[in-house]
Amino acid sequence: MPLLDHLKELRKVFIISAYAIAFGTVVGWALSDYAYAFLAEPIQGIKEVSFITTTPMEPILVKLKISLVVGLVIACPIVIWQVWSFILPALKQNEKKYVYIIVPWSVLLFLGGIAFAFFMVLPVGLKFLLFAGGEAVESTPFVTKSSYLNFILVFMVSFGLVFQLPIVLLLLVKLGYLSPKTLAKHRRWAFFFIIVIAVLISPTPDLVTQFLMAGPMYLLYEVSIWLGFLIERGKRRKLAREGEG
Repeated sequence: MPLLDHLKELRKVFIISAYAIAFGTVVGWALSDYAYAFLAEPIQGIKEVSFITTTPMEPILVKLKISLVVGLVIACPIVIWQVWSFILPALKQNEKKYVYIIVPWSVLLFLGGIAFAFFMVLPVGLKFLLFAGGEAVESTPFVTKSSYLNFILVFMVSFGLVFQLPIVLLLLVKLGYLSPKTLAKHRRWAFFFIIVIAVLISPTPDLVTQFLMAGPMYLLYEVSIWLGFLIERGKRRKLAREGEG
């Protein structure tokens, strides 16, 4: 396909995706109050904490931001399909097979990371962050709606990205750049670097959140090793069948 036709197809992808996000945002406006109430459940369960508004524009800006977030979630399947339809014709058959496996698992792991952050880490992390050091200087925690929304979005997305670790490692194993034996041999270094990464990308500076991020990362690393051995076993069997043929 000529370059101009590629650009036309890409323009079509952007336009349809933009319309899908715009429609989703309109729907998100109607659902924004319910969505924010759901996201605020971890902090509303703490009786000592109260939400406050510090500027006249804050409530409407928060509503717009949460509407856009809901719109992105609603439009996500359409956007993925548009990108998929643009990239898929350029892939070879064996490359398509990898994409069919990687994309669904990547999405599931991303959602799993978000769910883990929201249901497991946030309830513990919020209490620690809001009341650490409270014995020294007594204070009443007040949280603005905008700061909480920004915090929780960064928090959940960070965990969603961290949960992509098995996809990256297994892809490197499949392509032959890594072996499960190498991953197993360098467990200590992996643990060290996982701690460093957790400290660097953790949305909060407290040790509790960093530990709760590093723990699943290392567990996923170990899972990747065992899955890597299964991949290598499958490759050996395939080579053996080809040798017999």
